[in-house]
Amino acid sequence: MSGDRNHLSLLIIRGRQLLHLTFDAFRDLLPVILVVAVFQLLVLQQPFPHLQQVLIGTALVAAGLFLFIRGLEIGLFPLGETMAYDFARKGSLGWLLLFAFALGFGTTIAEPALIAVSGEAAKIAANGGVIPPHEADLEQYALGLRITVALSVGFAIVVGVIRILKGWPLHYLIAAGYIAVVLITPLAPPSMVGIAYDSGGVTTSTITVPLVTALGIGLASSIKGRNPMIDGFGLIAFASLTPMIFVMIYGIILR
Repeated sequence: MSGDRNHLSLLIIRGRQLLHLTFDAFRDLLPVILVVAVFQLLVLQQPFPHLQQVLIGTALVAAGLFLFIRGLEIGLFPLGETMAYDFARKGSLGWLLLFAFALGFGTTIAEPALIAVSGEAAKIAANGGVIPPHEADLEQYALGLRITVALSVGFAIVVGVIRILKGWPLHYLIAAGYIAVVLITPLAPPSMVGIAYDSGGVTTSTITVPLVTALGIGLASSIKGRNPMIDGFGLIAFASLTPMIFVMIYGIILR
């Protein structure tokens, strides 16, 4: 009987946790829902088209957000922190830097937002006469853009890891990077400047951010004299900065 009671109590606790996390997911979506509802009903003064589909879609988005956050907490964050700690404990700088580059490159090349933006950029480039409007040329342009951004993020994560190891001030490197962006912008083709600036934003999305953040926190936690709050963050700033530089250089090379 005691075993059944313990099992029932555990189920009740798990159920309450599930309801709490589900409520949190809907709470996070509430501002978006309110904005859409206010403008649709009060400003446009029109009913929602396909209301049933909207409600189902909102529920699916909340469920996806809940699963995504739980996946980060259970799997990705602990994995990134553990691997960074293990590499630092082994004292192998070469393997650590190789892991940092591979992590940045791999997460970025698989980033859904980057895939969508690079594909759209290829279509716009074809419509503007920058590249031939053939399927192979579109795919080659989009793939080249994705690889360029992925290389830039890999390079950024390596620089960020070296910064954590050496204790370099973050703001000096960020300031130097943005000075480089300003200097390269007039030299880049105008058609690539907007893409370059947007690539920094789409790069730091759902896949890249959690793993890279976990890497920085784990590495800073494993090094004596480093503060995870001060030194563990900042890698994402590099990951959003270097794509602007690399993509504009990519545009200069294409031209």
